[in-house]
Amino acid sequence: MAAAGPASRWFVLAWGREATMSEQEPQPQLQIKADEKELLGQYANLVLIHHSGEEFTLNFIYLFPNTPQGKLVSSMIVSPRHAKRLMHALAENISRYESQFGAIPETPAPATPPNVGFVQ
Repeated sequence: MAAAGPASRWFVLAWGREATMSEQEPQPQLQIKADEKELLGQYANLVLIHHSGEEFTLNFIYLFPNTPQGKLVSSMIVSPRHAKRLMHALAENISRYESQFGAIPETPAPATPPNVGFVQ
């Protein structure tokens, strides 16, 4: 059987269950509805992550250059289990990326986190 492609791997990670060799049967294709706006995506250069006992909140923000202002472009709320699967999926994809394109240079984290406040 051929190896699973990126979309198939995402499906496995999203549902959190690996199939055994005896269970590998063709899965029905997952159909996801999306408008053109969602398909274009949003750019963010800052992510603020908060958590409670029940959930993780990821606020994706675009900081404007040369000004202390930004815009919240998306906010995602996920369960702790899904956050952990996301962490593993990102690590796996970064490893693949670096194997193909070389190491991603790291910038040092700021000594103090930015003081961010939300306004309406």
